[in-house]
Amino acid sequence: MPATVSTITTSTSAPVRRSPRLQKSSETDTAETAPPRLQVKEHDFFWTYTEEPHRTRRLAIIKAHPEVTKLCGPEPLTKWVVLLVVSLQILCAYILRDTPFLSWKFFLTAYIVGATANQNLFLAIHEISHNLAFKSGGANRALAVFANLPIGIPYSASFRPYHLTHHKSLGVDGLDADLPTAFEAFFLDSILGKAFFCTFQIIFYAVRPIFVFKVPLTSIHFLNIGAQALFDYALVRLVSPHALCYLIFSSFLAGSLHPCAGHFIAEHYVFERQPAAAKDPLTKTPVPETFSYYGPLNLLTYNVGLHNEHHDFPAIPWTRLPKLHEMAKEFYADLPKHNSWVWVIWQFVWDKEVGMTCRVKRKEGGRKVGGWTQAEVQA
Repeated sequence: MPATVSTITTSTSAPVRRSPRLQKSSETDTAETAPPRLQVKEHDFFWTYTEEPHRTRRLAIIKAHPEVTKLCGPEPLTKWVVLLVVSLQILCAYILRDTPFLSWKFFLTAYIVGATANQNLFLAIHEISHNLAFKSGGANRALAVFANLPIGIPYSASFRPYHLTHHKSLGVDGLDADLPTAFEAFFLDSILGKAFFCTFQIIFYAVRPIFVFKVPLTSIHFLNIGAQALFDYALVRLVSPHALCYLIFSSFLAGSLHPCAGHFIAEHYVFERQPAAAKDPLTKTPVPETFSYYGPLNLLTYNVGLHNEHHDFPAIPWTRLPKLHEMAKEFYADLPKHNSWVWVIWQFVWDKEVGMTCRVKRKEGGRKVGGWTQAEVQA
């Protein structure tokens, strides 16, 4: 089964793979109005000057379906799901307190239960970073710190500003920390390199942002670090070191060769490159850049597979994204999409035409944001 389905209106007959890495801002660009050509090297990223497509599609959807704005706002269910999953992970850590690390019981529990649960918590923190659990910013920050506990390593406070920058400056070189760095693109753009990346991608996502730009440390960061250190210490002292090992190993597996980890690659890597003239038939924006997945794993991952929908309306919580899709189905039905996150990982590793550089990068034209202040990080 193909990983993507492409049914976009184009001026040519079919999609092409690994076509030139340049998109113009519109079909009507002329030599006088078009921006100067970027110097694009072979095996480079897909460079563009165009604005990211989500703002344009959001405005078009609101114009066609103004009722979608009523879907925005916090989802009270989120805090209860977080409480359930945190409790499940603490229970599993307790049960495995005397189980050797090098045992099938430990590994299978960590892979099947732990990795799935911690991937769920990664995405709970993602959801909470958009202030979609409570109306209060402080309550959202506190819940994110709580959701972080079974992950074993503090990251929720740092994740939020980097993730919101990813939304505001999608694909902008030097701001979007979701993009592979030049170092990754050079050393990992091979079958072995991609396999290594998929196995250890959680480490890349954790370390990469500090090489892109830095955010100021705030009281939220210190709360996150302090709460995590206290929790880890208490777990080791009151339960066992194996319990903490289970949680951290679960986090590693959650961002490794795990079905739910396929979303990291599926969301923005370009598997089937459209011609430069390809346009979304309704909004006339260049496509593709973001890809959705509508399969059953969304039940475990806060509907993160509805990724076009999420980028179009970041203020709509996970429980209402399917309603958004149904309300504005004409805007989403013909966009390229993935059918399987497992197949995404497999194809990413083995397809020589797909690699680390298959991402859209923009030098100009994207919405840019400046440095984060302490007040903004804590808001």
